[in-house]
Amino acid sequence: MSILVVGSLHLDVVVTAPHLPALDETVTGTGVDYVFGGKGGNQAVAAARMGAKVQFAGRAGEDRFGDLIRKTLTTNHVNTDQLQWDNGPSGMSTAIVNADGDYGAVIVSAANLNIDADQIKVPNTTKLVLLQNEIPEAVNLAIAQKAKDVGAKIWLNAAPARELPNALRGLVDLLIVNRVEAAYYAEMLSPDETLTTLGAQGVLFRGKKYAGHRVNVVSTHGAGDVFVGALAAQVADGVAISDAIGFAQAGAALHISSSLEDRPQLDASAVETFMRRQDS
Repeated sequence: MSILVVGSLHLDVVVTAPHLPALDETVTGTGVDYVFGGKGGNQAVAAARMGAKVQFAGRAGEDRFGDLIRKTLTTNHVNTDQLQWDNGPSGMSTAIVNADGDYGAVIVSAANLNIDADQIKVPNTTKLVLLQNEIPEAVNLAIAQKAKDVGAKIWLNAAPARELPNALRGLVDLLIVNRVEAAYYAEMLSPDETLTTLGAQGVLFRGKKYAGHRVNVVSTHGAGDVFVGALAAQVADGVAISDAIGFAQAGAALHISSSLEDRPQLDASAVETFMRRQDS
């Protein structure tokens, strides 16, 4: 496998509403969808859809959500040999999407907190390991150490923001953050090892700003994970990060401008078609 993703799995309950509720306010929603999620799961699926050979390691509950999670991974050709099972509930989140496509969410980690790092192997064929902050810090550190032993590159999508111990920081080859997380980590970030996503304003990497695409937004939910997965797929295929950013941005733009029903069909070919249209 070219890419090993070790991370979280959720089933997201996505509710659409005119606006996000204020304190003590009840808002009448207009729709609800049950969507595969978790930053780890999302990034694994995105990378696989973009053509990478991906293995996922994480933990799901032995419940109906867990069954849906496994089915989504396997349907998208993600190797689940290292998927662990928990006798408790699967992770989940509830997201509220407003009329402008912006959202707020609450995450319940559940089984994700019980990942057993000792059971996870980093295959010798692994080029890139993707980690995120939705799983315990100790798991990230253990996997990063295993990844170094086989010569794999390590990317940490440091979301949500939390303390980053020096031991883990010293192993990470690329730290991926958004604007909020960049502000949190400001004193420890090195420009050479950090990529900052800026939403519609683009991406900042090694002092250069890469402009984003202008699209009609359906929902921004999951866009960052699509960007990371698409970027990883390109880099695992031998493309330099600086050259792969444009493809990853196009993947994220296509994602946020597509309906929930159409998103499962978005692959590398669709992204390349989108890029040609943007250039014409």
